[in-house]
Amino acid sequence: MTRMHSDGRGSSGSSKPVNKKNPRWVEYDEEEVVDLVVKLKKNGNDPSQIGMELRDQYGIPSVKQATDKTITEILEEEGLEEQIPEDLKNLVKKAESIEDHLEENPKDLDAERTLELTEAKIRRIAQYHRDEGNIPEDWKYVRED
Repeated sequence: MTRMHSDGRGSSGSSKPVNKKNPRWVEYDEEEVVDLVVKLKKNGNDPSQIGMELRDQYGIPSVKQATDKTITEILEEEGLEEQIPEDLKNLVKKAESIEDHLEENPKDLDAERTLELTEAKIRRIAQYHRDEGNIPEDWKYVRED
């Protein structure tokens, strides 16, 4: 995705492998991968952190290739889904961090602008998740003044 609030037009990130099957060198079968995902979630990790840990420490390049399900689908089946989607939760956490900064530095106009842009992004993503049914229809972000 391109930058939303800046001049940058580049998009970065790795591309998924062409092969849809689990590589032969992966030592874990489907049940073991699901158990690892559940164990890592119970340790307090977010879905993106689970994916990185599986990749870096367990040598599982893609949960979807290994199980034909995404990490969030596995967590929903196990009853461990999050109340608020991870992307929205991270944006709310960022906005709260900027608010804390502005309490200590009220003249920081750049931070005020960043907060406005972040809140706009929260509203857009919240509308998407409302439409998808991931959050309640009455969920709304309100800045704590």
